[in-house]
Amino acid sequence: MSATILLADDHPLVRHGLRMLLEAEPQFSVVGETGDGLEVAPLVRRLRPDVLVLDLVLPGLGGLEVAGLVKRETPETRVVVFSVYADVAFVAKALQAGALAYVFKKSTPAELVRAMREVAAGRPYVSPPLSLEAVEQHQKAAGSTADLYDTLTRREREVLHLVADGLTSAEVAARLGISPRTVDMHRRHLVRKLGVTGQAALVRYAAQRDLYPPPP
Repeated sequence: MSATILLADDHPLVRHGLRMLLEAEPQFSVVGETGDGLEVAPLVRRLRPDVLVLDLVLPGLGGLEVAGLVKRETPETRVVVFSVYADVAFVAKALQAGALAYVFKKSTPAELVRAMREVAAGRPYVSPPLSLEAVEQHQKAAGSTADLYDTLTRREREVLHLVADGLTSAEVAARLGISPRTVDMHRRHLVRKLGVTGQAALVRYAAQRDLYPPPP
């Protein structure tokens, strides 16, 4: 089954390697790429790829949030998370967010190609030694609890990510194309909704919520 692919990873060499590997397969065609989390959803909307290969760690907006946006806005695009994080908790969160597959970066090229074929056919895939059954068991054990993050708007989530990255209100405004006054309004909303005070507390909340995994 043929498939068009969009690559989202903040390392140019990784994107180049993925493009070379996938385009060596006659059924795959890479139609675009980006290293910026804020650019992924707009690119998906414009290019309408069959598959999005997505890293979890992206500047601007993390992979989990991007997966959720793509699932809501362009559900016909299937998401393959491609990550260094091999913990079942990360896999569970990615699948819950909207990914159809999760492939470890330590996987062999053949395994990635196999995962892409499965996803192109509409079937889920998880890199061994993990399995879909293990992920489901983890999700059941963890249960479901209310999360204040779910009360945030899309723009508030974008501002939270950028503030947690250490950007000032002026820098966030320039990045998102809005005014600093609007950024400050969103920051006030974040403080009120999340029950935190100050940038340091927002950074701690983002880390606790795993909005962006720490570097290995």
